[in-house]
Amino acid sequence: MSNSEDFWDKASKDYDKTEERFEYIHVKSRENAVRHLIENDIVLDYGCGTGTASCEFAKYVSSVHGIDISSKMIELANKKALAGKIENVNFEKAEIFDNKFEQGSFDVILAFNMLHTVPNPKDVVQRIWELLKPEGLFISVTPCLGQKMSFLVSIQIQLVRILCTFGIIPIPIRRLKSADIDELVGNGNFHTIESEELFKDASSYFVVAKKPQDP
Repeated sequence: MSNSEDFWDKASKDYDKTEERFEYIHVKSRENAVRHLIENDIVLDYGCGTGTASCEFAKYVSSVHGIDISSKMIELANKKALAGKIENVNFEKAEIFDNKFEQGSFDVILAFNMLHTVPNPKDVVQRIWELLKPEGLFISVTPCLGQKMSFLVSIQIQLVRILCTFGIIPIPIRRLKSADIDELVGNGNFHTIESEELFKDASSYFVVAKKPQDP
């Protein structure tokens, strides 16, 4: 098990509780995303966490496949799907770079609240491009820790940066801005069709981008 997997496994127990303070951003992001989903869509939820968004989106699409590197997150996600009797969602411990995923196999790929934590965001966006069908959608929301935030969140981020420096938190926490996300999406040859800056104690950036029919 990698250090990152172990970290997220430990975080899974209280993950939903720690995210409650940003519920406005989570709800708004899901409401925005739903407008772009259709009933025949095959969706990949990359970094699905405890599966809240996957279970919500399942009612609007053909199927949702949620993946996460944390087996504990996946356990909790499966419990949510079972409790909700949601049959068109499945969860799996996996990475987006796994060879099991075929190019051009998804209509929509979600990346919610995780691009600021991956080792190489450019590689992730490129992989998302590969896995999407032509005219497929990349829908993301990303905390922009280089922008406006409350004093309390600012103090928490400073603490997190210190813990990252000493390896206690074994994942990168980037201080991205909305312009950085725009650059990632644009350099990945996506066409942005919707974007919105959201704020609740901290800034987040919601984006819907399309892979063109002819690259």
